Amino acid sequence: MEHRIAGLGDMPRSGGPRSVTDERVAAPVARTLGSTPKNATRWSTRSMAKETGLSRSTVSRIRRAFGLQPHRPETFTLSTDPYFVDKVHDVVGLYLSRCPASGSGPPPAS
Repeated sequence: MEHRIAGLGDMPRSGGPRSVTDERVAAPVARTLGSTPKNATRWSTRSMAKETGLSRSTVSRIRRAFGLQPHRPETFTLSTDPYFVDKVHDVVGLYLSRCPASGSGPPPAS
């Protein structure tokens, strides 16, 4: 009650002053949420650190503070492999060729 409204601001803290400004903190957050790097599906800590000029540990602390987990996509993501469809066709073909309904392959285990 002694400081009233002025008491709501930040009080001096122990330790050194912040070396990373709010603008520099906002850069990796915005990039993580709004873009993807070239030749990759998500920003790794190392690639984000290199892109923003921050250290890997600083990028990790920023991600932790904002709850960012780019390695955990919220939606299903298809592969960017140009041969993805051919590979899926091959794998599904292997399973179907072993299906008892097709008349080939071993009988089902009981």
